[in-house]
Amino acid sequence: MRQGAGISATAGGFNRSARSLRHLVAGQWRTGGGADLLDVNPAWPHETVAVGQLAEDCDLDSAVAAAQDAFPRWAATPHHVRGPILDRAADILDTRAEEWGTELSWEEGKTRVEGVGEVRRAAEILRYYASEASRPVGEVFASPRPGEQIQVIHRPVGVVAVVTPFNFPVAIPAWKIAPALSYGNTVVWKPASLVPLLAVRLAEALVEAGLPEGVLSLLIGNGTLGGQLVEHPGVDAVTFTGSTSVGRRLIATCGHLARPVQTEMGGKNAAVVLADADLELAVGEVLAGALRSAGQKCTATSRLVVQASVADEFLALLTKRAAALRVGDPLEEGTEMGPVVSLQARDEIQRSVDAARERLGVEILTGGRRYDDDRMTGAFLRPTVVELAGDDPLWREELFGPVLSVRRAPDVQEAFRLANDSEFGLSAAVFTDDLRAMAAAMEHVDVGVLHINSETAGADPHVPFGGARQSAYGPKEQGRAAREFFTRTKTVYVRPSGAPR
Repeated sequence: MRQGAGISATAGGFNRSARSLRHLVAGQWRTGGGADLLDVNPAWPHETVAVGQLAEDCDLDSAVAAAQDAFPRWAATPHHVRGPILDRAADILDTRAEEWGTELSWEEGKTRVEGVGEVRRAAEILRYYASEASRPVGEVFASPRPGEQIQVIHRPVGVVAVVTPFNFPVAIPAWKIAPALSYGNTVVWKPASLVPLLAVRLAEALVEAGLPEGVLSLLIGNGTLGGQLVEHPGVDAVTFTGSTSVGRRLIATCGHLARPVQTEMGGKNAAVVLADADLELAVGEVLAGALRSAGQKCTATSRLVVQASVADEFLALLTKRAAALRVGDPLEEGTEMGPVVSLQARDEIQRSVDAARERLGVEILTGGRRYDDDRMTGAFLRPTVVELAGDDPLWREELFGPVLSVRRAPDVQEAFRLANDSEFGLSAAVFTDDLRAMAAAMEHVDVGVLHINSETAGADPHVPFGGARQSAYGPKEQGRAAREFFTRTKTVYVRPSGAPR
């Protein structure tokens, strides 16, 4: 385990000197004039990742005005011109993936392997939307009147406010910004202030790729700035990923303003392991879903339902492997789980586990205690598995950390009932080789994304992504589904003047 003090600034070939943060406003890089912003390494919080200043109200007004000014020109730019810009940005991300992926891990806390993979995933997303130029841009319908044609075409909505979370600081912005730009919109983007450096990197890639001035602005600020962006009179639509509480307020605000809104919010995702499942496979997938990125995914596995007849065997395998995970510096080779994003997040999650320990019907199978070595100074948490005898706050509340709550079910019907026993409905996983159980899961498990024999996390850019119930509001993201939010349809009746009437 690496100690937090006395680290060389270039240890392992990676320059650990603090970076400078910048805003992109109206095509110009600015330092900002607001309060100081200190971006720290969650593994070793004494270590500074980047420094800068928050954006000011005048920056927001300038960014929105620039987006409004650039919109007509960008919307009129042929798709075959817009697409190659996204392609070039993807090439830049791929070229810099090792460097920027390492910075991502340093700043956010996921392992270096995950960080590099996320940068490459962002490039994949950009390429998918770059290829929209080769796909249909509308539909033609038959008319009941002779000589007439009915066309439905898609037009961009205008200025899009993009508000993104900390947990995927490149991938989630990419799957919002890429379709927005590809379909001809302009963007004003406020990332999470916990991960500003990777936001700057994505904006740098797009600018270097040739994105015209004003088409994208990046403003690093706090939640207040996000609220001001959402309510700004120059914004035409809002896309948001974050907590359910913030998402609900945003939905209410946009409803009052009659402004289109797309939100991806919380999740309390269940994995269901049935009696016939391949237990070795299921253990690996459940652990990956629960503990990769330290459980900080909206699609993370945070609930587990195990059919009673295999529960003892399965939980013995699961807890043994969870306890053996190597938790430490995410930049070190061989680390399997890094810290959560901040000391505040660490303490909030730990308090929830400590409180559960005092309740009846709660048994902590592994983890649950603070580290007593050098990791105690960082935002590290032990991988924790908790078995519940019945309902409990750990079954209901999204902790957003490496905590997995377990309940047993006597049969398939009760297992699926427990999987649905949540206000959320983002993703779920079912482990079985029984075709009838698979069919029942597809019919009855109420989520937006269902995995059969794979972890709850994971989303491909060419298929719709989004949840049900309190996990989402508005059109889905990714794939062709993104077009439903980032464009408006126009129905056009075309009849030559000489056509019969």
